[in-house]
Amino acid sequence: MLKKLLSRVGSRKAASFGSVPEGSRVYAIGDIHGRADLLEQLLSQIDSDDSARGPADTHVIFLGDLVDRGPDSARVIDLARSYAGSRPNVRFLMGNHEEVYLKAASGDPKSVRFFYRIGGKETLMSYGMSQHALIEMKTEELAEEMLRILPPEHIRFLQGFEDMIEIGDYVFVHAGVRPGVPLHEQTPSDLRWIREDFLADNEYHGKVVVYGHTISDEVVEKPNRIGIDTGAYYSGKLTALCLEGSERWYLDTATH
Repeated sequence: MLKKLLSRVGSRKAASFGSVPEGSRVYAIGDIHGRADLLEQLLSQIDSDDSARGPADTHVIFLGDLVDRGPDSARVIDLARSYAGSRPNVRFLMGNHEEVYLKAASGDPKSVRFFYRIGGKETLMSYGMSQHALIEMKTEELAEEMLRILPPEHIRFLQGFEDMIEIGDYVFVHAGVRPGVPLHEQTPSDLRWIREDFLADNEYHGKVVVYGHTISDEVVEKPNRIGIDTGAYYSGKLTALCLEGSERWYLDTATH
């Protein structure tokens, strides 16, 4: 019976090239980008999967980019905060979109313009701003409005996000790592923004790197890295990597 249940909630198990400590179970969630509906689905799948597999020291890691592009960033933040308050060992990585959100939330007009261009328009609408108001406002006016409408508890929550998490043979980051640089010397900028230099490198980085940031139709599995950003905001597919011992499997909203 348990075997049948696990076959339903876990999908696409692959050969292992790393492990997490005995007794631990890890779920890593890819880029959400304002899709609160998909986050609700995936968290339900994770909870069901975790329960079916029995007791463990379970960790849930969000790889960053909770906000922008999709329609409901404000609610994503509320869901994430609530979920973190409901169970232990829920951790969040700082994505490049959280970085820009926080800079824009400080009222800096240059950051506000950049935030707007990379999906912040949809984020601001999720806080109640109308599309008409966004079009009509000058940048300086928009910066002032952001200071008024962004909840302080949302800003504090995002400010607490981490840059890197290491568990067993895996390291979790938002975007990737700088090749040739030890993990403990990586810069926040690279961890949140790097792309081509990381993706083109086939060398082992000391741990298998689990990352989001770069969209692909399917999970990307390489000997040195696993990418799980499946473009949730437009594809409807939000993906989680699941780890226990030397076993690895995936959950996603497209197969729910």
